Amino acid sequence: MRRADRLFQIVQILRGGRLTTAADLSETLEVSKRTIYRDIADLMANRVPIEGEAGLGYMMRDGYDLPPLMFTQEEVIALVAGARLLKAFGGTAMALGAVNALNKIETVLPGEALNRARSVNIHAVNPEGMSDELRANIDILESYVDQLQRVTFRYSDKTDAITHRTVRPLSVWFWGRVWTLIAWCELRQDFRMFRIDRMSDLSATGHFVPEDGQSLGDFLQQEVGAHDALG
Repeated sequence: MRRADRLFQIVQILRGGRLTTAADLSETLEVSKRTIYRDIADLMANRVPIEGEAGLGYMMRDGYDLPPLMFTQEEVIALVAGARLLKAFGGTAMALGAVNALNKIETVLPGEALNRARSVNIHAVNPEGMSDELRANIDILESYVDQLQRVTFRYSDKTDAITHRTVRPLSVWFWGRVWTLIAWCELRQDFRMFRIDRMSDLSATGHFVPEDGQSLGDFLQQEVGAHDALG
């Protein structure tokens, strides 16, 4: 484990507000107590509000927010790859948010991590592109899920049959190239999965209250049960 990663882990452990001994930290992080004492001293010298002393233990009061300065190389790769995936395949607001977030993170990354972020050779290419309407609808549906907004829309199924649906949106899923909405369909009185590229004329029709048997958890449990039955 790199020292920067270890310092980050120490802060994360101490943020819980419990008194933690150097022995506990050394066992968790698999380093010597002497290394822990040196790391704690360096953190305190950099004004991280750690209280305590050797032999007694250490703790940190609630309210300390750690700036995003210490990422592992794997985390840097994940951030860059995720931002590029959303830029290629996500909604308009999602893509812009991912790029802006990455730009903000880069402004505070230390040199080594910044260089790693800029050298990540993972790219997302969408040769077919995405329509402005699809990108907008992904963002709209994500907001409806968050706000518990019932939504009506026009839906064209795989046979081009048209129906008008009113649903309680539960989650937006990406399947590699296809975005879908998981929802409780009021027409079918059951869970349904709708391809977002086949939806049009979206309109919010008011707040809904989640009901037993109609939640995302219920949907997932149902899917697991169906999978087990097939197995």
